[in-house]
This record gives sequence, C-alpha cells and structure tokens, in this order.
Amino acid sequence: MAKMDLDSLSIEELANLRDHAIEKLAEKVAARQAELEAELEKLSQYGKPAKKSQVAAPVAKIKKSDDKSGEEAREPVTKAA
Repeated sequence: MAKMDLDSLSIEELANLRDHAIEKLAEKVAARQAELEAELEKLSQYGKPAKKSQVAAPVAKIKKSDDKSGEEAREPVTKAA
C-alpha cells in the first residue's frame, strides 16, 4: 500500500478515505464472520449444537456469613431437641 500524506489531503478527501476504510472493514468483518460461522457449524457435529448468539446470564454468588448466628440456624433440629 502506498503511503499517503494525510496532512496534505483536504477534509473532503479525508472523509472519502474514511468512508472507503469503513466499507473495507465492514467487508472484511463480514467475510471473517462467515468463516467463523462455517467453522462453528463443522465443530458442532462433535458436541452440543452451536448457538449463534450466546448471552451468559450473570450467576449470583452466595456469600458466606462470618457471624455465628448464621451457623446456628443451619444446625439440624435434632440437636436442639
């Protein structure tokens, strides 16, 4: 690729260059996404069916309490009787 002197370009030329770069990037992203989806489809035959979009739901963690009152409440009732 030829080097360009960006300082010598007008605003209109820079805007056109930006638009061209955005188009090329979009094309490359679409091509790569198609490649990855094809590969995922091939790999899905070895395991669970592939999901196109997986959104992992956050898992709530249970925090352990350090105070003794919580431990007493967890003891079996048979000990208290």
